[in-house]
Amino acid sequence: MKSKGKLVIIGGAVNKGSFTETNFDQNVEKNLNFFERGILRKIIDESKLKEDSVIEVITTASQIPDIVGPEYKKAFEYLGAKNCNILDIQNREQANSDAIVARANAADVVMFTGGDQLRLTSILGGTRFHDAILTKYQTEDFIYAGTSAGAAAASENMIYQGSSSEALLKGEIKTTQGLGFIENAIIDTHFVQRGRIGRLFQAVVNNPRTLGIGLGEDTGLFIQDDIMTAIGSGLVIIVDGLQIKDTNLTNVELGQPISIKNLIVDVLSMNDTFDMKTREMTIVNSQYNPIPQVSAE
Repeated sequence: MKSKGKLVIIGGAVNKGSFTETNFDQNVEKNLNFFERGILRKIIDESKLKEDSVIEVITTASQIPDIVGPEYKKAFEYLGAKNCNILDIQNREQANSDAIVARANAADVVMFTGGDQLRLTSILGGTRFHDAILTKYQTEDFIYAGTSAGAAAASENMIYQGSSSEALLKGEIKTTQGLGFIENAIIDTHFVQRGRIGRLFQAVVNNPRTLGIGLGEDTGLFIQDDIMTAIGSGLVIIVDGLQIKDTNLTNVELGQPISIKNLIVDVLSMNDTFDMKTREMTIVNSQYNPIPQVSAE
């Protein structure tokens, strides 16, 4: 069944600034890269009721929810959002409560902050809150947005541990089940700065049906109807394992390097698209598009 909702997954930001700074308005271009490049603006514009949409900022993944939640609330309000709230769910009992489920059912957008994705899934996974937002995503004009941990947890499977420098050694990454908003994909964040390409290679070679998605800082994907569109200022790396021809994966011991033949890697920048069904990328600003016509003379 095709989902009616939309996803906005964000790789995280570096030196994003703070809305608590007294001179924020005067230096808005230096504060919060999401704002500068329009990712939060995109969330509002794509939401059901635009500025009137009910937005719930979910701070469960963070160890500093009292700081992170107000930052996003102020960011959304700066962009004109009128109904932005903070929902700090700290245990499974809360996530199963009538009050929390009622807020989930009333929301048009849920925005998951960064932090620890394993904390996010272990607290929310399988709860009534999780079921409510998953059902809304499948059946309504609803947005799941997540940055960093919130993005990593959006997929069916997620990476929760693994050294960047040693990730292409057998057994160096650990995966578990995510929140299940994206099927047959796995997401890694802070991707370019922290050199995590090897983590994604290993996740894909373990099961080539899985599409690897690497999000750079201040970069995201807008996903609707199986079409992913790059948003933000950085790069999105797509790793496709369907055409893998050979690997030594099952013949090497744990900790040994993995060989992979014919792994496909695409690199998307702003406004480029990737079709998750056909596995085809389109470069919007292609140097070959339109193809020049050759004169018959």
